[in-house]
Amino acid sequence: MAKRTTLTSIDVGTTKICTTIADMSERSNARIIGVGVAPSSGLHKGLVVNINEAKETIRESVRKAEQASNYKVESAFVGVTGRHVSSINNRGVVAITRNDRLVRRDDLRRVLQSARSIKVPSDRKLIHVIPRGYAVDGQPGIKNPVGMHGFRLDVETHIITAAVTSVQNLIKCIHGVGIEIEDLILEPLASSEAVLSEDEKQVGTILADIGGGTTDIAIFKDGSIWHTSILPVAGYQITRDIAIGLGLPFDVAEEMKKRYGSAMPVYESKVDTPSTISEDGHGVSYQDLCDIVRARVEEIIRLILLELPRSEYETLVPGGLVLTGGSANLSGIEILGRDILQLPSRVGVPTNMYGIADTLRDPAYATSVGLLLWGAKNKGLQTWKTRRFSLRHFVSRIRNLFR
Repeated sequence: MAKRTTLTSIDVGTTKICTTIADMSERSNARIIGVGVAPSSGLHKGLVVNINEAKETIRESVRKAEQASNYKVESAFVGVTGRHVSSINNRGVVAITRNDRLVRRDDLRRVLQSARSIKVPSDRKLIHVIPRGYAVDGQPGIKNPVGMHGFRLDVETHIITAAVTSVQNLIKCIHGVGIEIEDLILEPLASSEAVLSEDEKQVGTILADIGGGTTDIAIFKDGSIWHTSILPVAGYQITRDIAIGLGLPFDVAEEMKKRYGSAMPVYESKVDTPSTISEDGHGVSYQDLCDIVRARVEEIIRLILLELPRSEYETLVPGGLVLTGGSANLSGIEILGRDILQLPSRVGVPTNMYGIADTLRDPAYATSVGLLLWGAKNKGLQTWKTRRFSLRHFVSRIRNLFR
C-alpha cells in the first residue's frame, strides 16, 4: 500500500481564505479530508493591509478545516501573490572536474547555486529558483543530466523574488495562528499544478488565474516555466465598475455579476433573461450590466496578451489560454478569450482529487488544490524522509540517554 501523509495548504486571497487538508500519496493523489473557507478581511490585491483582521480570518478558515477533518494543523504550504512579485531568467554554469566526467546530483546543486548567485536587493526575498532546462557541453534541451558525460554543465533557471516586507507580513499572520510554513509558493505556479496537463505545458500555454484582487499569469513552454507575472486587476475591478456605472452598492453589484454577468451575452443569446434584472430591490438593465463586464474582461485579457512578445505569439503558446480563478466562472469568458487571442481557450477546473472534494471542483479553488500538489511534488517526499530520519535520530538519542 502506498505511503500517505497529511498536507495542508492555505490560500490567502483578496476575497476568501481557503484552508485545505488532504492525505497525499507518494504519487501525489489527493484525498481531501477538510476544507475551510472564510471571507477575506485585512487584504487588498493580495497584500496584507491589516495584520489583526487578516490573522483572524485565517484562524477562522483553519478552524473550519480542522473541524471538518478532525485533524490539528501544525504546518502548511502558503501561496504568495501581489504586484510586488517579480521574476527573471538567469543562467548558471559549472565544470565537471572528476576523472570520469560523469554528471552527478552534487553537480546539479552546484549549478543551481551558481544560477541563484544573482544580486538580490536587501528589500527583496528569493522565493523560487526553478530549473527550466540543462545543457551538457553545449547540448541544450536536457531535462535530467544526471548520469551523462561531459566537461561543462549549464542550467537556465526562472528566479522569482518578492518584497521582503509583504512576505514578512504574510508570515507573521500565519505564525500568529500557531502554524509553521512548510514553503511559500507563487500562486500561479500552484494553480498550474491543478489545472494544466503535461501536454499543455510542453506545447506552450498561458495560465491566467483571475482572482478577486490580482490576475496571476504563468506561461509554460517545453514543459517548464517560461514567464510569470502578477497584474493588479481582477474581479474586484469588474464589480467596482458595475457598482459605479449602475449606481449600486458593492455587495449588490457583486451578486449581480455572479448571477447574471456575461462576457458574451450576444453570443449566448439568453432568451430567458429579462431585459431588466433586480437584486435586493435594485433594478438595472441586463445589457448594461453585460456591457460593463465584457469591457473589463476584455481589458484584462488584453493585459495578459501584453505579457507575450508582440510578434508571433501564436507559435510560442499554440496551446492557447487556460483561465482559472473565481472570475473564470463568468459566463462566456473563454469565448471572449478565444476571439481576442485567436487561440484555443478553456476554463481550468481542479481535478485528480477525491474525498470531500465537491466544493473544490471550481476554478476559484485552483490555487488551494495546486498548493497541495506542488507541495507533494517538490517537498513532500523530502519532508517524509526528513521526518523518518528525525524520528530515528530522536529514538536513538533517547536510547543513549537511558544507557
